[in-house]
Amino acid sequence: MKKSNAKLVGKEVNGKKVSPVLPPHIKNYLVDIDGTICEDIPNEEPERMAIAQVIPNAVDTINKWFEEGHIITFFTSRTEEHRAVTEEWLGKNGFKYHNLIVCKPRGGNYQWIDNAPINVLNIRDDFWKFNFDRNKVIGFKPQA
Repeated sequence: MKKSNAKLVGKEVNGKKVSPVLPPHIKNYLVDIDGTICEDIPNEEPERMAIAQVIPNAVDTINKWFEEGHIITFFTSRTEEHRAVTEEWLGKNGFKYHNLIVCKPRGGNYQWIDNAPINVLNIRDDFWKFNFDRNKVIGFKPQA
């Protein structure tokens, strides 16, 4: 885990200061873990977390975003009890990131309400194939 060097930019609306924002060229990636960057492992089987299989291209894509200066935060439904094994696994597999947030609500069907712009990249068949020329995520493909 490494602290981000991204500088927030002050913002005003109607002459009043509001929450600062990242510069437009910096993205704030919130990335799930189970079923997104590795095989899907339920919290009820924590013994599998230390040996989870990485989804192909996930490390390279995440690390490219990190090296480009984007903020990488893993946001997972794993609990605080799983933090140490998760951090060890991320390090062992070479993921570069800034933060790990645990205890995301389980069950999916998320409805995100926020005053900041949100782009959703949903895992589909080919999610982690990254088109670097267009700088657009097409996707990582979980193994069957």
